[in-house]
Amino acid sequence: MSKFPLAVATVALVLGGCSLIPDYRQPAAPIAPQYPQGPAYAAASPSVEAGADWQALFHDPELQTLIRRALVNNRDLRVAALNVEAFQAQYRIQRADLFPAVSANAAGSRQRLPGKVTGTGQAAIKSSYSATLGVSAYELDFFGRVRSLTQQTLLSYLATEQARHSAQLSLVANVANAYLTWRADQELLALTAKTLVADEQSLRLTQRSADAGKVSALDVSQAQTSVETARANLARYQRQIAHDLNNLTLLVGAPVDDALPARPLASDLVARVPPGLPSDLLQRRPDILQAEYQLQAANANIGAARAAFFPSISLTANAGTSSLELAGLFKGGSGGWTFKPQINLPIFNAGSLRASLDYAKLQKDIGVAQYEKSIQAAFQEVADGLAARQTYNHQLDAQRDLVAATQDYYRMAEHRYRTGADSNLVFLDAQRSLFSAQQGLINDRLAQLIAEVNLYTALGGAWQEPADLALAQGLR
Repeated sequence: MSKFPLAVATVALVLGGCSLIPDYRQPAAPIAPQYPQGPAYAAASPSVEAGADWQALFHDPELQTLIRRALVNNRDLRVAALNVEAFQAQYRIQRADLFPAVSANAAGSRQRLPGKVTGTGQAAIKSSYSATLGVSAYELDFFGRVRSLTQQTLLSYLATEQARHSAQLSLVANVANAYLTWRADQELLALTAKTLVADEQSLRLTQRSADAGKVSALDVSQAQTSVETARANLARYQRQIAHDLNNLTLLVGAPVDDALPARPLASDLVARVPPGLPSDLLQRRPDILQAEYQLQAANANIGAARAAFFPSISLTANAGTSSLELAGLFKGGSGGWTFKPQINLPIFNAGSLRASLDYAKLQKDIGVAQYEKSIQAAFQEVADGLAARQTYNHQLDAQRDLVAATQDYYRMAEHRYRTGADSNLVFLDAQRSLFSAQQGLINDRLAQLIAEVNLYTALGGAWQEPADLALAQGLR
């Protein structure tokens, strides 16, 4: 037996395991190992427990229900999920090129030939039948070009899956922020309505005092100004509440009841992220994982560009049977086969292959820069969130004290006005100051809650590695 076929098979097996993809090394994170410290940041806790998902973050049952509905009905998230399925299909298409495509073909023909063509002067009918089974243009992937493209497609699919995670995380945060804004505007509307009632009562008292000659027309004008200002604010908050509800309905993807039970904005609506988190948690953010998968896909594309410099070998082979009669199609002596190997060796292409390789390397360099930039941006978002969380605590404490002091000022001004010790201007100023302080307290509380939600989002949703990520990595 000749040893040549065995040697050829051995060489093919060895070359079949070749890969021209450069060894991938994760770029070093261009950030500090810990988040900033200082007066604007909370002191680090001695230990950090693993976080939970959004259901443990939000304590309002109505908000939890809206988020669940949004995760089912939101159209942007649905498009992101369909994109994942589309990239998964592209990966299966590309992976199929690793295997030969075997096809079976059966054909038959009957042709009438005129007598002038047959040469006998008599017309004739010519029949032919065939059945073949074979492989057409299967590329023997000696230098790993097809495997490199398959790896690139797989990594692009995994990047799209992380994009879906990122879209889901953003949707949760957007629904929470829209819901909290809606609740804050409702409280501002209630505060404005209460202030309007007080201003209208003050206007009536001032008008009676003016009729009795105790105050001037200026005092009446000032009281009227306060009433009209409150009426304008009332209309503005009614408009904002309508817009908030419309925005929330769009995010949820389904109608939202405008009479949902509400918890006070000052209650414990959002869980707090523990301080002292290490900065390497950022590498679990979906957008950062997406950037790294895209970087790895660009790295795999270099392997495909390198393999293009080497010969490509394709194989076409088939075996079958043919006969002039259908009854004799599978009789002995009707079999035949074809074996057509083809090799393509690039000799001159005006630098196209070199340019393709340079382009692939540049795409990888761009991917490195984008990956590093995504880490830096995420680090900034978390640092800003930590600073906002701590400083909003101090700001809210000061704002509560301001409201309490302004309430005392308002009560004293009202008492002095009714006893005639002070003018109406002092009382109206106290009313405006109290409304402004209460309004500022609601806005500051809203800003604090939104900062907690944004911090949770900046950390990637939960500060523990999701199980589906490890599963996706195992696909490689």
